[in-house]
Amino acid sequence: MNSVKIEDLRKKYGNVNALDGLNIQVDSGSVFGFLGPNGAGKTTTLRILAGLAQADSGSIFFGSENTSKSGTDQKARLGYLPEEPAFYGWMSPREYLDYVGKIFKLEAKERQLRVDQLLEKSGLKEAAKRRIAGFSRGMRQRLGIAQALMNHPSLLLLDEPVSALDPAGRKEVLEMIEGLSSECTVIMSSHILADVERVCDTVGIINKGKLITQAKKQDLLDRYAIPALEITTSNGSASLMPEWKLRLEKLPAITGVTVEGYRFHLAVKDVHTSQQEVMQDALHHNVTFEKLEVVKPSLEDIFMQLTGSLK
Repeated sequence: MNSVKIEDLRKKYGNVNALDGLNIQVDSGSVFGFLGPNGAGKTTTLRILAGLAQADSGSIFFGSENTSKSGTDQKARLGYLPEEPAFYGWMSPREYLDYVGKIFKLEAKERQLRVDQLLEKSGLKEAAKRRIAGFSRGMRQRLGIAQALMNHPSLLLLDEPVSALDPAGRKEVLEMIEGLSSECTVIMSSHILADVERVCDTVGIINKGKLITQAKKQDLLDRYAIPALEITTSNGSASLMPEWKLRLEKLPAITGVTVEGYRFHLAVKDVHTSQQEVMQDALHHNVTFEKLEVVKPSLEDIFMQLTGSLK
């Protein structure tokens, strides 16, 4: 397994700076969560790492080797799953993985062994002879990860691997990703922060092509350890909730508001001040709630705070 280091990476599309001096260090054996708003430069970075796009300037190191200067074809040592993978629907998983193995010029015996291993790892052993065209999205994503592992990569790049999946499919794919750190270094881009919080040990957040912060997940949570508020409203206040959400977002001590059902999750600057502001607003506008509690911050709270995505 190799560490990956990106130094001053720049990429421009017309007048748009997709990457503007990006610097990232990914340690060997990490499952690295690559976060950022839409258009932040995540996919561009992964495509450059995969050799599918060329940077305007900057350096990429695999271990101690500067691949930008050596001219080494890094594709032989990495696996890549794009956001929307495509398959030959008429093939079976066994046929498809065998085909990928041939592309990597694996010998027949090694290829058969690797196909068997990956069908087992991806949970597709029972469906090995079925046509891919009939697969669910979750099954397709697991097959996509399997094909990306075919060449025993030291670096695995996953671009939004669970973004289009239902809860069951997400669970299947995330469980597969969780077990990969012993085999390779993983860089996983996503906008589903709860998933990154579940499977990644290190997190990097970028915005407008620049790194905002990078740290071990727990260090990041500890560094921005301002608690959040959770409020459970009563059924009688249902009609007031949309308007109340808009008012809460404008309160000085609140940095972000998300709503799930009758529950409000508030990212805050200061717990005591935000509690007072929320109570006063609820009182003045006849909003009733069943519970207000202080909770630990989530990765989503930190993301909103650093990117300013809600304010």
